[in-house]
This record gives sequence, structure tokens and C-alpha cells, in this order.
Amino acid sequence: MINYDPFWKYLTNHGISTYKLINNYGISKGLIDRMKHNKTITTFTINELCNMLNCNIDDIMVFVPDNNENKD
Repeated sequence: MINYDPFWKYLTNHGISTYKLINNYGISKGLIDRMKHNKTITTFTINELCNMLNCNIDDIMVFVPDNNENKD
């Protein structure tokens, strides 16, 4: 599963609020909600975030293996 915890840490470390993301960077409330709930976003969006925030992919997301115990 892709987890966006690094994104929220990056924002905190750089003093960027969700208000600033929406009003200064033009990021939609829907995208912020998707990321808060670890839902999928496109690679285009990840690219745009990296360009806007001048960061790397690992500043936005991390891969966390799914729990395989419940799979056949």
C-alpha cells in the first residue's frame, strides 16, 4: 500500500499548511482528502507535487507492504 505520511511530515517541516496548499499552490481539497486517506493519486499528480514543492518522490510517499496473512 502507498502511504503519504512522508508528505505530511514534509509539509510540517517546511511550514506549509493545507490552507497554503489550497490557496497558494492551487491544490484541490479533494486531492488533500485523497492523500489524508491514503487513496490513489496519479503519477502526473505526484510529478506536479514534486515540482510545486521542490521535493522528491520519497518526500511524498512510501510503500508499505500489505498484510499477506489474510490472502490465499
